[in-house]
Amino acid sequence: MTPLHLRLPATSANLGPGFDALGLAMALYLTIDAVEAAAFGIRATGRNADLCGDAAHSLIFSTYSSVLAANGKQVTPLHLELDNEIPLGMGCGSSAAALLAGVLLANHFGELNWTSQQILEEACQREGHPDNVAACFLGGMTASADNGSAIVTATCGQNLNWNLFVALPSTSLATEKARALLPATYSRADAVANVQNTALLVSAFALNRGDLLRTAMQDRIHQPYRMEACPLLPLLLPLNGAPGVLGVALSGAGPSVLLIADETAKELPAAIRKAANDPDLEIIQTTIAAGTLVQK
Repeated sequence: MTPLHLRLPATSANLGPGFDALGLAMALYLTIDAVEAAAFGIRATGRNADLCGDAAHSLIFSTYSSVLAANGKQVTPLHLELDNEIPLGMGCGSSAAALLAGVLLANHFGELNWTSQQILEEACQREGHPDNVAACFLGGMTASADNGSAIVTATCGQNLNWNLFVALPSTSLATEKARALLPATYSRADAVANVQNTALLVSAFALNRGDLLRTAMQDRIHQPYRMEACPLLPLLLPLNGAPGVLGVALSGAGPSVLLIADETAKELPAAIRKAANDPDLEIIQTTIAAGTLVQK
């Protein structure tokens, strides 16, 4: 088989109120060059290279092998040249990128000949919810829903020139732990508030209305229950509406915090560190990204 080159973006899901429905692709990438090999192996560079290079515990390889086995295909070992820019366990879509990469590798080297929709649905099914996977695959701000028989998606905002700042605490948070913090039921008032804000949020991306984000990125479904496990969030939420800051929200399930800003927010990293009372806080500045690149 011919080699395969993949470039998959990081993603920030939820964006406040769009719980399990919205995701935003960010220009931080997992880049993979894959070839058939005698044994599974990874040469990893970039962020968390030691974890990414652990072939025995690789989510990419386990997904790849599982997809092939489930479809009656021989599991051919691969060697990956991998470079990673996506923080692991920080609410930046690292697992979605790895799962999607595994499915794409299986489709190519197993000659499954799946459509883009089949690839998307396989990865979403394995992730358990479509928000990160859909945004990673399609790019921009992608809304997604499972209608019971298919994953339905819509993408906008790929060309917006908003700046994205991701504030990263020193410790990670497992998605399973973050989900366990949420209540089983919500009040009608909280549900209605999130529906209203989600409608505004999609409109903001579709219409380039950054002025809507201050209200649109407010959430009453998951963020209030994750404050203790994500201590950066209560410290940085007051920056919402500060000069140049369009909106603030937890990135995915946390613990990182996403701030969306316009071109006037040149001193925002300093303001973030001051609000967090941490002069050494890691902040990644990036932009909205296109979806996954696949080259044979």
